[in-house]
This record gives sequence, C-alpha cells and structure tokens, in this order.
Amino acid sequence: MARQHIGILSTGSYVPKEEISNEEVAARVGVETEWIERKTQILGRRYAAPSEATSDLAAQAAERALEQAGLDPEQLDYVILATSTGDSPQPPTSYLVQNRIGAWNAACFDINVVCSGFLYGLELARFIVAQRPAARVLVIAADVYSRCLDFSDRRTAVLLGDGAGAAVVSAVPEPGFVAFRLASRGDAQRLIRVEAGGSRLPASEATLAEGGHHFRMDGRGVRDFVMENFPPLVAQLAEETGTGLDRIRHFVPHQPNGVLLGQLSIQAGLGAARTHRTLDRYGNMGSASVAVTLDEAHRSGELRPGDLVLLGTFGGGMSLGAALLHWSAAS
Repeated sequence: MARQHIGILSTGSYVPKEEISNEEVAARVGVETEWIERKTQILGRRYAAPSEATSDLAAQAAERALEQAGLDPEQLDYVILATSTGDSPQPPTSYLVQNRIGAWNAACFDINVVCSGFLYGLELARFIVAQRPAARVLVIAADVYSRCLDFSDRRTAVLLGDGAGAAVVSAVPEPGFVAFRLASRGDAQRLIRVEAGGSRLPASEATLAEGGHHFRMDGRGVRDFVMENFPPLVAQLAEETGTGLDRIRHFVPHQPNGVLLGQLSIQAGLGAARTHRTLDRYGNMGSASVAVTLDEAHRSGELRPGDLVLLGTFGGGMSLGAALLHWSAAS
C-alpha cells in the first residue's frame, strides 16, 4: 500500500487594521523610538479594535485559508485553535469560530501552548489525518496580547501585537510533513507568565491592583533558554530524518525579537536558509507569529512546491517546537 502523504493544503491570515507605530508605543512606555528599533528591530505592530476579540481575528484567518483551499466550512472535520488569550474562560474560543464561519460538521477544541501552539496544532492535525485519511483539519493560531500589556514595563510592552493565522491540513498528493520535534520544560515556567485570572489566583480587586493579569517575561532568561535549547532540537530533527541543514530552503520561526532571530539562525546552522520575518511590521503575535509569517511567505510566491521548510517555535511553558516539511500548498 502506498504511503499517504499529509501536509498543508492552504494557509490564511489576518491582522487588525490599526497600525501602532514605535512613536506611539515609545511615548506611552517612556523610551526613545531608537531604543525600540535597536533592541528589537520592530518598527510597528497591530492592535485589535475595541470591537474585536481573538475569535474575530481567528475567523478571518480561517475564512481566508478555506477560500484558498476551495473548501466549504461544512467540509471541515476538526477545528483546532491555539491561543493563550481566548475570548473568555468558557466556552472554548474554537466554538465561537465554528459558529462564526459555519463549520457545523467539525469537532472543535482549543489548545494553549502559548507561542508554540501552531506547531502543536499541526502535529495534532497530522495524527488525526493519519488515522482518518479523508479528514480535513483547520488549525488556527490567534492571540490578542494588546489586552494584557503593562505599559509601565518597557521590556514587554514594545514587543507584542495581535494577529491570527491558519492552515488546512489534509492528505496531499506529494510529500508534505517529514517530522516534528516538540518539547516542554515546565521547570522554566516562570520565564513567561500571566499569573492571575485562573483557579490559583482568581480575578479580584487585589489581583487587578497588583497587575496580576498582565503579561510578564524575563527577557534575558528567555533569550538564554532559546539559544541553549532550540539549536539542539533542530540538530536532533535533522539527524533523525537524515536531512542536511544546508538543504533547508526556508526557515519560518516565531517572531519574538529581530536581534534574537539573527543570532538564532546562525547558531542553529540555518545560515543557508531564507529566514522569513514579519516582526518588523507586526511585532510578536504570540501563537500567530509562525502562522502569519508562513501565510505571507506562501502568498508572496516565495515558497515553491517541494521546497524544504523548517518551522520553529519557542514560548511560555517553556515550550519548543520544530517541524520539517516539503511545501505542498497550491498557490
């Protein structure tokens, strides 16, 4: 029996219309514009409108991925939504997306792996299609971090923006996914966190007064963690698949900081690959960063059928992920 190929059939993305310049953020945070650009290489970001929540961004990205695939929403079997900024604790945000787009035949669920959620969602989708070869799985990654920023903390407030990206995973005629490597490190949980609003520290006047609902990050600790742990993950993936790193044409990483990305691509042995970036325009969009960047690379025509692509993520938890695939989506 011929081996079934599983890959990405289509992609889609959406970013809010409101552009937030470095000048606006610098004035609010109390730093110089030059400091933001030098430290992050971010020139702008997008914030969701007051009427927009995570499900609204996710639905827009989903509709664009479905349109590109030529699929009706009712042809979907599963919807997986990766987010750490859902509309509310309940119901799952994926159900709100289902209702918005009309995916009535899909089983839906959320996952929260912070910035690595898109890759974890793709791996889950791959497992589903391996068991149900005719299945079509929509994987969405969406975050609205502008709602949990502390503008008195320049280390985080200058970095984050809002956005959503999506991909349809299904059987494809040519080789698609090659392999994934995912890793979790709960011992590093304190590096990235939002401490209040859950069962340990429920929302209260005290948690609000203390800023417990704001995004917190140990930037130096995160950088050290990523530089120490991501390159070995890539090396393991390359060794397991027998893939020379010089064969990888495209590197689509999470978009936390431009300086870090430049250092990381070299240390991971990916200097020969094209490193795709959107952080200069959109900043760090959490779980959506890889998904949005992948969609833009695809729609620009830079990804050609059969090109070897490496997706890379790292984020709160701490979490890590790397996926190797041959590009399979049609233009």
